[in-house]
Amino acid sequence: MKKVSIFDAHLHIIDPRFPVAENQGYLPPAFTAADYAQSVENFEVTGGAIVSGSFQGFDQSYLWDALEMLGDRFAGVTQLPADTPDEEILRLHAKGVRAVRFNVMRGGSETLERLDHFARRIHDLAGWHAELYIDSRDLMELKGIIRQLPAVSIDHLGLSKQGFPELLKLVDHGVKVKATGFGRVDFEPADAIRSIHKLNPEALLFGTDLPSTRAKRAFQASDVTMIQEALGEQEAEKVLYRNALAWYGIE
Repeated sequence: MKKVSIFDAHLHIIDPRFPVAENQGYLPPAFTAADYAQSVENFEVTGGAIVSGSFQGFDQSYLWDALEMLGDRFAGVTQLPADTPDEEILRLHAKGVRAVRFNVMRGGSETLERLDHFARRIHDLAGWHAELYIDSRDLMELKGIIRQLPAVSIDHLGLSKQGFPELLKLVDHGVKVKATGFGRVDFEPADAIRSIHKLNPEALLFGTDLPSTRAKRAFQASDVTMIQEALGEQEAEKVLYRNALAWYGIE
């Protein structure tokens, strides 16, 4: 049976050889690059994005190692302070980093007060985009800023049904949305995926969210099947890998 192709636009590597700090009373279990490779062995993985978690703060050592282990079809999504020198950003770019994460939900990243300036700076300097881990209920007060930014994605379908209409408005302005973390949302993900895809077929970026830290349920293979059933196989390919390959600049 042919394996389904995916670009995993949202995964975490947690390697105890590198700094990990407790966040909000939570310390994640180990999930190494080898663990990840085993977890997705039933898929044809065309690449992925390794995302820094709140518990990793501004540490880059784990990310460099993970990018080296998983190969050049994987990009890094890191957390950086806004005063990071240009030289360091360009050094990270050479290592494969392609985005900065603002973790509004959990912290560990730069604050939202620096979002506008820093997101523009990294885009102008290195072509990076900004990724927001934020509850869509909080988008109302930020939508003016987000609409004006050059390149933004929002994690986990925005998490909340209540804020979903605001998320759709941002999709209409070119914001990308990660079809990830279905065990984190308070609504039916298939309906949300259809709504976003109808507005912009290039907007959705699938990810496993492995190892699904703190989620009510972990990623399962049926999540991929659900996307295929919601959109049909041909349109699902955009969500499962084509959109993200373009977004992260992987050939």
